[in-house]
Amino acid sequence: MKIKLTLTIDEDLISQAKRYAEARRDSLSGLVEKALQDLTQTQEIPFSKRWRGKFKASRRVSTRYKALSRRYL
Repeated sequence: MKIKLTLTIDEDLISQAKRYAEARRDSLSGLVEKALQDLTQTQEIPFSKRWRGKFKASRRVSTRYKALSRRYL
């Protein structure tokens, strides 16, 4: 079901957006709807962000471990 929505947008931007939509054979409402769909789509959280800070540092003392822990911990 579609519902009418009122937006306040700069006058110059509206005219540019209408020309853009017309050139792509779309409506301004269609462009806004597609943009909002793109913005609200759930995006998968990268593995590194999900697990960052979840593991405790090892007691190892190797040079490689020190370099990696400085970079990632």
